[in-house]
Order: sequence, then C-alpha cells, then structure tokens
Amino acid sequence: MKITCDFCKTEYNVNARPGASVRCAICGNTWTVAAPTRRNTFLMFFASLCALLSAIVFVVAVVVTYRPSKQDKEPLAAILTGHQVVTNDAGVKQLVVSGKITNQTMDIYGVPDLVIYLRDADGRIIATQKFMPSATLIDAGGVSEFKHVLSAPVTSNIKSIDVKLLTEASEKK
Repeated sequence: MKITCDFCKTEYNVNARPGASVRCAICGNTWTVAAPTRRNTFLMFFASLCALLSAIVFVVAVVVTYRPSKQDKEPLAAILTGHQVVTNDAGVKQLVVSGKITNQTMDIYGVPDLVIYLRDADGRIIATQKFMPSATLIDAGGVSEFKHVLSAPVTSNIKSIDVKLLTEASEKK
C-alpha cells in the first residue's frame, strides 16, 4: 500500500495494515496508517450506467439529425399546374401543359429534361414526350415554371397527364 508522511510528504510503499503506527525515515514523524478509501460500488455502477445512457442518447440524436431526407434523394420536384387545348394556325388541336419545378434544397441544381405522360382511363400510357425546360439551373429553394405544347394532336381518350424529371435513375428503367 502507498502511504505519505503527513509532515514532509515523503511517499512510501509498505505492507502495513490500517491502524498500524509508522515512523518517517526522513523527518521522524509518526502517524497511524489510514484504511484505504474504497470506491462505492453502487456509485461506480450508477456512473457507468449514466455514461452508457448518455452515449446511447448521443448516438440516437446524431442518427436522427443526420438521416438522409427525401430532399437529399430527390432535390427537385416537378408538378403540373394546368393544361389547355389550343388550336394552331393549321387548325389542329394541341395540348399545352404548364407546371413548375421546385428546388427543395439549399443548393443550386441543374434542371434535367422533363417527360410528359398522357394516360387513358385504364392508366396505360398513350403517348410520352420529352422536352427541355427553359431554365437550366434553379437556385436554392427556387422555382422555375414551364409551359410546353405537345407535338401530337389531341385525342379524346386522354384521361390523365403526368410529368416526371428525367434523371439518370429514370433513364435506366
């Protein structure tokens, strides 16, 4: 056990039991060896448990805070805002589709091509048309509107119109 002289602070390693009287070889001071301090095992267990719980809370907070959001996966969103049928100079009825592209992030993004899908009452695709919107970049949180005249004449069996951004993932499908 390690003991220290109360007077001159000289340290000794001795095999003395608690309560034994010892004398310092340097200054001659005599003192009684105190019982070694024991750490309370309950307090040590409680402190360890608190540290473990704190680590778990920290990990959960980091995982929840930095979980990838839908915005990270799909930074741009395209929606239709309207459509109308117009007659061109040759007397052919054509469909004009309008909408907007929204940047859902705080970064600038390049705008990919858009694809318009015309569907019948059963949801089958009647026609598709790919086009490039007028905006090439959208600022952080920005919106770009588009309007496109479909080249095919209007047919009576069109029941729904969808628009999608043409991304690398959608091109592979």
